[in-house]
Amino acid sequence: MLRTDLHEGLSRPEPPVPGPVDASAAPRLQRARGFLELEVGLREGASTLLVHRESGCTKARFPRVADRRPFEAVLINTAGGIAGGDRLEQRLRVRAGAGLLASGQAAEKVYRSLGPPAQLSTRLQVEPGGTLLWLPQETILFDGARLDRSLEVDAAGDARLLLVEAVVLGRTARGEEVRSGRLRDRRVVRCDGSLLLVDPLRLEGAIAELALRPALLGGARAFATILALGPGVDPALLEALRGRLAEGPARAAAGLRGAVLLARLLAPDGFVLRRAVGAALGVLLPAFGCAGELPRVWRC
Repeated sequence: MLRTDLHEGLSRPEPPVPGPVDASAAPRLQRARGFLELEVGLREGASTLLVHRESGCTKARFPRVADRRPFEAVLINTAGGIAGGDRLEQRLRVRAGAGLLASGQAAEKVYRSLGPPAQLSTRLQVEPGGTLLWLPQETILFDGARLDRSLEVDAAGDARLLLVEAVVLGRTARGEEVRSGRLRDRRVVRCDGSLLLVDPLRLEGAIAELALRPALLGGARAFATILALGPGVDPALLEALRGRLAEGPARAAAGLRGAVLLARLLAPDGFVLRRAVGAALGVLLPAFGCAGELPRVWRC
């Protein structure tokens, strides 16, 4: 027997094309929040952890090493990366005469945002005679990522600071390309309350096109800033650093003004950049009383 009710379903009019989605009706996505505070000081002549506060996805762990000078901390983001709308805050303080080496467990990945930017703020404070080595691993931006990042440093006049921050625009070995997105990066360094450096960077919109401009990245896909400050940072150290960078595959330049050494590195990919950063640290770390090699987590 022929079922005539099937024809009604086949002849139904097409449903109307849906209109714009109401933003208020959109699902609310989970966002990561993280806060970390570390304070290191001297106890019986050795650098020791005095304050450790953490909440949310931002953690710190402390490797057991034979020589705890400086004290070592490994920063961890348990969220597995940064997405749009995430907010992370870090505060590190080194008291008088103490030393701290802070590194990252892995490269920080910033994923595509559906709208709002992620926010990452870091505050570093180094008191008289203190030493802080700020050595996070690379920040990797994915296509469509949106990140607002700030770093503020307050150092005493005789404090020592070694800072490395690197950014990679996509993983070239995986064929990734960052065509668009947003990176607003800002570093501010003060010494005894006086402003030493304001270092802003803005890549927003068509990042792939902006990166080709000679005044920005000149076609590089990875770049880094290295800053060294304090006693022992002198013209001899600058010349040693320039000589080592000239031997490597990355484009680099370094200069010295007073007791502040600043270097820029440009590379075609993250692998080349890491080799160049490693070579630079091989020169700089001994000047800060450390072995001339990358932190162990960088080599895992």
